[in-house]
Amino acid sequence: MAGVVAIVGRANVGKSTVFNRIIGERVSIVEDVAGVTRDRIYAKASWLTREFRLIDTGGIELENADFTTQIQMQAEIAIDEADVIIFVVNGREGVTREDEYVARLLQRSRKPVILAVNKIDDVAFKDAIYEFYALGVGDPMPISGSHGIGMGDLLDEIIKQMPNEEEIDDHEDIRFSIIGRPNVGKSSLTNAILGEDRVIVSNIEGTTRDAIDTSFEKDGQLYTVVDTAGMRKKGKIYESVEKYSILRALGSIEKSDVILVVVDADNGIIEQDKHVAGYAHEAGKAVILVVNKWDMVEKDEKTMQKTEKELRTQFKYLDYARIIFVSAKTKQRVQQLFPLIQEGYQNSRKRIQTSVLNDVLIDAQAMNPTTTFEGGRLKIYFANQVSTCPPTFVLFVNDPQYMHFSYKRYLENRLREAFGFEGTPLHIICRKRD
Repeated sequence: MAGVVAIVGRANVGKSTVFNRIIGERVSIVEDVAGVTRDRIYAKASWLTREFRLIDTGGIELENADFTTQIQMQAEIAIDEADVIIFVVNGREGVTREDEYVARLLQRSRKPVILAVNKIDDVAFKDAIYEFYALGVGDPMPISGSHGIGMGDLLDEIIKQMPNEEEIDDHEDIRFSIIGRPNVGKSSLTNAILGEDRVIVSNIEGTTRDAIDTSFEKDGQLYTVVDTAGMRKKGKIYESVEKYSILRALGSIEKSDVILVVVDADNGIIEQDKHVAGYAHEAGKAVILVVNKWDMVEKDEKTMQKTEKELRTQFKYLDYARIIFVSAKTKQRVQQLFPLIQEGYQNSRKRIQTSVLNDVLIDAQAMNPTTTFEGGRLKIYFANQVSTCPPTFVLFVNDPQYMHFSYKRYLENRLREAFGFEGTPLHIICRKRD
């Protein structure tokens, strides 16, 4: 499981610049004006083969709140969510009262804190870092987010402070998250699954603010269900607590084996549903599309078939997902979710013997030979499954650019037919044979 790294500090010390430098692209809005961060506040990053989630807490703000309230909330989120905290200060301005306040909050966290003295892009400012020893949070590390100075050392320290990487199969339970836009019935579905009211249920959008993990046993199998806060499209999340909920939901998706994407049968599919489902797909998780409130739909013998066809059209990237029509209110088909959850879990972990895999691909090429694309014709020499969750296959070829997307889709379909990968995405990677 990937670790979580949070960037904390007072306004205008360069938190977003450091964030963007670490992930290698300009994701947050960066201007030389205090408190300007308004855009994306989380991203995946990697260093020395380790992956981690990065949080820019500067993007989590309360409207019309004073500094103390703002920074306390940001620091508490970092303390609660992060495995490692980067405390950013401005090396050109020296220690301020605000820096001292943040330091006191972090000292009580018992989390690893890395003190990053930013804007040290000139040797003339290098001696300024020693003043920051007074904060009492460890050795100050000189960096420049704008110029990339010291970022390698910072990343080395992050990896050093990160907890040991957990093995993917180190848990016995099947973990599944319930995600969806607000007010589609996620909490009601959780209660129906558990058979008791353990989560607050309300028709007011955004009632569930945190991700609530509940473990239970059914038919001898251990499960953990996570009822995540209602998710909105990235870039449209302006209310601070919603941003916090998104971070919790993304973390829940990452640590889950199977994702239940809930849509509202009564109100139909909207664009927001597609964005929410995209989080699960991008994470490479097994997915079940759950059509809730089916009891409220006027229907005939063809309604279910028509709705499934529409879902397949709207969610083309989830063509591998199972679809089930339920009513959390009446508990209709809720128990049928468990076989689908187990199927997605097992198929996402399935490993195929190399010789059998290559036999299937040889047959696939014989039935449908490759054609000329980008000035050449693809030749597949050998294939190997390199990982699970999702099942990932590397094809060693003469030139990866000769692989047409439609032929990759064809090979994916053949793998699904041969080995039964229902409910899980597949990744196919082409590499040039040496």
